[in-house]
Amino acid sequence: MVTRSITKIATKADAASRLTADGVTVGYGARTVIDGLDVAIPSGVVTTVIGPNGCGKSTLLRTLARLLKPTGGTVVLDGEDIAGLRTRDVAKKLGLLPQAPVAPEGLTVADLVARGRHPHQSWLRQWSSDDAGVVERALAMTGVSDLADRAVDTLSGGQRQRVWISMTLAQGTDLLLLDEPTTYLDLAHAVDVLDLVDDLRGSGCTVVMVLHDLNLATRYSDNLVVMREGSVLAQGHPRDVITAELLREAFGLRAMVIDDPVGDRPLIVPIGRTHVQLT
Repeated sequence: MVTRSITKIATKADAASRLTADGVTVGYGARTVIDGLDVAIPSGVVTTVIGPNGCGKSTLLRTLARLLKPTGGTVVLDGEDIAGLRTRDVAKKLGLLPQAPVAPEGLTVADLVARGRHPHQSWLRQWSSDDAGVVERALAMTGVSDLADRAVDTLSGGQRQRVWISMTLAQGTDLLLLDEPTTYLDLAHAVDVLDLVDDLRGSGCTVVMVLHDLNLATRYSDNLVVMREGSVLAQGHPRDVITAELLREAFGLRAMVIDDPVGDRPLIVPIGRTHVQLT
């Protein structure tokens, strides 16, 4: 029953999708990680990819960003096969924030964010006041303008993530792919970064991210893509997707799904072998 409702939601999203994977197969060497996967990313919302370790979440994100070349199928960006686009043109259309990015030692926040303008530079078009304006707006959008002169390696984890997202925004794209943006962050900083993601969605950005924390994923997502063993098991709004049965099938997790007392999304309560009081 979950599959039927999800199919309807995904079909409605197809027409409004700028980024899709059609029958994509991809892997590493002789090992296939994703096999014949179809997914459509709805525009103007936050899509989060969830699934157990090793199911292909980051591989999917890297494939959508053209960092990995499929051995079968096609990734379509704005109606074109992404494989046929120039790297510079892809960078103008989408930005990718990989897991745990590292900046050169001593690089300032302003200099790092300015690197987001590289796809727009050429020997015919050098740095301009327009570029400076884009960088200033990106810094302001992520709330790090006051850190512009600080070295990136002196910032806290949450500040660094904001700065990296700022660099991605400086590319001038409204399509952002974030691979585990809350990795290594404590809960307070993770919520802070995800609040920023929600602000970006409110400003018109389309965001695709990978998260491991299921409750944060349901809280901050308009669309969930649930993966298992390289395939999409379910896709749709968290209220339509997250059930105890789905969690058992996707993660092997025994859990109760209740109403979030502070939001309009489901809340997952895992059930282990101990410290459980069930009547």
